Amino acid sequence: MLPTCNFFFSLLLALVTTVSAFAQDKEKPADTLKGKFLPTGIRLGTDAISIIKSRMGNNFSGWEANADVDFYRYYATMDYGNWSRHEVLTNGDYTNNGTYFRIGVDCNFLLKDPDRNMFFIGFRYGHSTFSETVNYTDSTSNFGVISKSISNAGLQGHWGELTTGLRVKIWPGFWMGYTARMKFVPGVKGAGALAPYDMPGYGLLSKAPYWGFNYQLFWRIPFRKAKGALRGK
Repeated sequence: MLPTCNFFFSLLLALVTTVSAFAQDKEKPADTLKGKFLPTGIRLGTDAISIIKSRMGNNFSGWEANADVDFYRYYATMDYGNWSRHEVLTNGDYTNNGTYFRIGVDCNFLLKDPDRNMFFIGFRYGHSTFSETVNYTDSTSNFGVISKSISNAGLQGHWGELTTGLRVKIWPGFWMGYTARMKFVPGVKGAGALAPYDMPGYGLLSKAPYWGFNYQLFWRIPFRKAKGALRGK
């Protein structure tokens, strides 16, 4: 419980810092900020952990694409992914399959770095569309072993996330970094007799908050050059 409290306190402190930074931006003269909030490029990436898990394990398959666009110190972000899982049970198996997306914003605290390296705090809204099935056997005195199946189709789920992480420039146009996620308040609509177990993009629904981690590779496509915004001018 103590690590969770410490994490919440750290996030609260970071959010207070974010609000303070936003207030300082508003206090600057309009001519100082002129043009700085126009985006200078888009970064497109993917999650390396999803790719590795899909190739090395036999119970998970998936991929994730990422994008962000800068607006001065703030980055609009979007993720889209596919997720399927297979779990072996004592008397059967569980499978699911679906897609998900996240949208949100990050606040960069390394504003004056000319290489656009990032340390950020952010928020995400996640949404998932998926189906799941449990196949199992049931023993009866009259009919012996009977195979049964229960499924949910067309489920709609959602959750929120607090995020933090780093982006580091490795080569011109190429960045690497991680995103740590604290996922909370998951909800699912459309469930039948089967209680939803694992939601694509979120994970095990019995755990809230739930922790996530991505290691991402990004390629940046520039729109224009920033006019001193990242050099403290």
